[in-house]
Amino acid sequence: MLDDLFGLSQTLIRVRNRPYRRPFFEEALSGGRFHIIVGPRGVGKTTVMIQHLLAGSGGDVFTRKGLYVQADHFLVARSSLYEIADEFHKYGGELICFDEIHKYPSWSMELKSMADTFPALKIIASGSSALEIVRGSHDLSRRALVLRMRGLSFREYLGMVHGLEFVRRALTDLTGGHERTAELIVRELEQGGHKVLPLFNDYLARGYYPYFLEYPDTAQFQLTLTQQVQATLEVDLPAIHPALGGASIRKMRKLLAVVAGLVPFTPDMKALKGMLEIGDERTLKGYLGFLEEAGILLTVSKSDKGLRAMEKPEKIYLNNPNLYHALSGNSAADSGAIRETFFLNTLQADHTVRVAPKGDFLVDGSLTFEIGGKGKDGGQIKGVENAWLALDNIEVGVGRRIPLWMFGFL
Repeated sequence: MLDDLFGLSQTLIRVRNRPYRRPFFEEALSGGRFHIIVGPRGVGKTTVMIQHLLAGSGGDVFTRKGLYVQADHFLVARSSLYEIADEFHKYGGELICFDEIHKYPSWSMELKSMADTFPALKIIASGSSALEIVRGSHDLSRRALVLRMRGLSFREYLGMVHGLEFVRRALTDLTGGHERTAELIVRELEQGGHKVLPLFNDYLARGYYPYFLEYPDTAQFQLTLTQQVQATLEVDLPAIHPALGGASIRKMRKLLAVVAGLVPFTPDMKALKGMLEIGDERTLKGYLGFLEEAGILLTVSKSDKGLRAMEKPEKIYLNNPNLYHALSGNSAADSGAIRETFFLNTLQADHTVRVAPKGDFLVDGSLTFEIGGKGKDGGQIKGVENAWLALDNIEVGVGRRIPLWMFGFL
């Protein structure tokens, strides 16, 4: 059995390895012995695991110290994941990586057993739902370090596509002196023959998912993205939540179509219930929660309770700008929704973001931002303390006017 799995592992490592490395995840995986990487389809979970495995073996694809296991492959079905780990450990294995773990029926119990039985074995698993891991009956959150993975930032996009490495910035760098920082970045890009605004527009259209470089034709990439959304609805969500039947999936697909067509979407819960033929608001909020956990939607509320506390969301967005471009059909994607989505997706990673009393977003309870194009004035945030404009289509800002693209360096 083990020889077959090593052969499969070597083949998949060759096929799925990529040259660009995301340093944050390499550093995060270097400490501790049990990690679970969660995130939507296509953001690079598999690549990070394979790169970490190869880094530990000095790049040796034929190593017997590391094993990559695709949890839903038919070869894996011959034995349980626990039995695979047991035999791997007995023959001196040190690192085992389980991909698409949520598609394996008893993954939670078996990962817990591995972690408890083989204390010297390092384990990395990837899955689609952090919520299921935290709430699972075997409580893996106490044993594993859960890493939430997003798509590429604009800064990472520049590194992957053009080999341009920029340091990560803090939000205080933008609110406390963005002019000089923007000037330095713009100048460095221009020295390489690049302009920041066309690059940013390309990123918004196709640069969030690392695999986009495999599809030089943007239309083909966007087609794969719509197929990924379909697979998430029809395969991943039922695997994570077995109670979801065909009727529920159809209603979530319709809900997604409504959100994609009205952007940014301010939900009328009563109207949505009627449109989707849902009897109670709790079920509707549950569907929104599933889609948010799956990396298809983003919701933002007025308070810190959020959707998990069953509060009504104030606004609903698709998860990232690439999805708007892919799901907008024949109509042009809404520029206002794309700008707000980019800002929300970027800031939510490390900050709390709520709907602002004035302006668009309140960040960390104290910073107000209004999002718009270069012609936007400060009327909506007039008289508001600690308020800024995040503006598209400007290279370098001044004062309270910060270029929107700079938030991609956070």
